[in-house]
Amino acid sequence: MHTMWKGSISFGLVHIPIKLFSATENKDIKLRMIHKECNSPIKYERTCPVCDKEVESSEIVKGYEYEPGKFVLLNEDDLEKIELEQNKSVEIIDFVKLEEIDPIYFNRSYFIGPNENGQKAYMLLKQAMEKSGKIGVAKITIRSKQHLAIVRVFKNALVLETMYFPDEVRNIDQVPGVPENIELSEKEMETAIQLIEQLTTPFEPEKYTDDYRTALMDLIQAKITGNEIETPTEKPQTNVVDLMEALQASIDQTKQPTKRKTTRKKKATG
Repeated sequence: MHTMWKGSISFGLVHIPIKLFSATENKDIKLRMIHKECNSPIKYERTCPVCDKEVESSEIVKGYEYEPGKFVLLNEDDLEKIELEQNKSVEIIDFVKLEEIDPIYFNRSYFIGPNENGQKAYMLLKQAMEKSGKIGVAKITIRSKQHLAIVRVFKNALVLETMYFPDEVRNIDQVPGVPENIELSEKEMETAIQLIEQLTTPFEPEKYTDDYRTALMDLIQAKITGNEIETPTEKPQTNVVDLMEALQASIDQTKQPTKRKTTRKKKATG
């Protein structure tokens, strides 16, 4: 596993040398843009619309658009002046309970591994958090960007979750059309709760798969081999308008024996 960050975790006067490893990976299938006429991949070039020419990397500087069409330029010296000194430290500021943090704040996950001579302090922090039932709220700088983060126990190790700062989470009051006072009947509520109970199951992450990615890869492989694939028959959609009728139909559907999903078949080539 590739190390993507080295530094230390600090809480109080305790410093733990650590390494960070990306805990997740993007498995999206990347599709290139191809020129239909000659099947060549399209190139994207950096051009200046005023000078009408391609611009070299050495000619490019960073800027912030403070008004439409007006920019303040920032060079590397400007950015170095404000570079954070603690950019190689995960400084735990507070300890809190995980359930106090809404998942909307979470961004990316990283496995934390101990670096040289850090095993004992690493285990101390892990077991202390397990016994206290708390997680650490911290700050970390990755690639010149400071993140809010939490440090928590995950299985037999520690994991770091970068988070959005509060001002990066939009106000839900700005969402149009959110209902406030709509009268619901007791029967509707009871039936909805019954449906939730019948669909409740232990969380087993391995049973959830990316159906679109699987179908896209099947299509790609079929085109490579010259075979066609059959499109599965879509599940018929019932035109249910009434809320109670929809709830009851959903409950009835959950009581039916589960049918095995049919797999895609390739037409035999002869």
